[in-house]
Amino acid sequence: MRCEVGVRPVRTAVVALAGVVALTACATDEASPSSSPTTSVAAPSAPSVPQAPTGDQRGALTSQEPVPDIDPAITALGATATRVVYRSTSGVDGGGSQVVGTVFTPAGPAPDGGRPVVTVGHGTTGVTDECAPSSSPTLLGTTNLVRPLLQRGYVVTVTDYQGLGTDGPHPYLEPDTAAYDLIDAVRAARNVVPDASTRWAAIGVSQGGQASWSAAEHADDYGDGLAFVGSANLSPAADLSGIVADGTVEPLSWPQKMFLPYLLEGLKVVHPELNPDDYMRGALAATPDVTLSCVAAKLPEKWTVATQLTPADTGPRTEADAERMRGWLEDIALPKNGAGGPMLVVVGERDNLILPQWTSQAVDHACALGDVVEFDSRPGEGHADGRSVPGAVQWIADRFAGVPAPDTCPEGGTP
Repeated sequence: MRCEVGVRPVRTAVVALAGVVALTACATDEASPSSSPTTSVAAPSAPSVPQAPTGDQRGALTSQEPVPDIDPAITALGATATRVVYRSTSGVDGGGSQVVGTVFTPAGPAPDGGRPVVTVGHGTTGVTDECAPSSSPTLLGTTNLVRPLLQRGYVVTVTDYQGLGTDGPHPYLEPDTAAYDLIDAVRAARNVVPDASTRWAAIGVSQGGQASWSAAEHADDYGDGLAFVGSANLSPAADLSGIVADGTVEPLSWPQKMFLPYLLEGLKVVHPELNPDDYMRGALAATPDVTLSCVAAKLPEKWTVATQLTPADTGPRTEADAERMRGWLEDIALPKNGAGGPMLVVVGERDNLILPQWTSQAVDHACALGDVVEFDSRPGEGHADGRSVPGAVQWIADRFAGVPAPDTCPEGGTP
């Protein structure tokens, strides 16, 4: 998810909501039996899954080119940008994928030991190829997070995520795919920048906060050969199962209602049997060209849809539909495993998109797994509030400097 500070309330609500999720399509010919008893008919074959990369193939570049039209605020720092296509792994089917990313190289000589690498998980931008951040000079606003990291002298790499700008759907909020994309973006950056070190950190906001948290959980296995130092997860979409409670759907806020089409699209990538009509109706269901457009697109039309919503337009039709949704959301919820290093988790106490108590509960579970977590609950701030960024960048700098990570988990790791 992504939201902007200081814009009009209508625009903020619509953008924040669309900025919290996103998602991004087989047919087989049925042969008719031959009348000849000597002719055998082959059964339709399932689509082949591309082989997943292994070893040095992960993060290997299939193309790279300089980006001449990058945000002037980046070039003012003397930094350069390179657009890459790199190999990664799908968390949906375990096969190989190609992902677009942007690698930023800071100006000046590298320090002894090489430049640390920070991989960035961007907030939701949309569900279709035109919503890929790399298509925009500002990476659809993400250079605001890149810039302070470049000022620290880090190599910065921003993945578009699988399915944005490349073939296939974008498996929005499928955490394993997101983790692989972020980790292989580190490897891709090291293939672009010869003096980049193996030391890396992750930072993400909203959708990207889920991605950076998941990357921390995969740092020891999928991140083998790299040296993980920590992950800063801002307003992370870690566990949305709280939407469904006791076989019912909790009353949704206005941003959550507008976010629902994206959430369902994302779930449908992993669960193609999902019928969106079981969960939304009215204008939300009738205008997918509007509700599934890029976050910053068609804002007047989105406002019109929002004003037409009724309480009956959102929610499962039956208790069984509610239980299915809860199971699907629990399947993608974090934490799944212990993290490979310390984490910072930041929430705004006024967040009405990803409720603070959902994230607090996820942190409790991470503590119970033995993770080292600094949990920062910020009064007066909403979803993906930009005021949390400077502290998160400093937190990452401290990890690279070897400063012991703060831990707000109760002693013994039990909440």
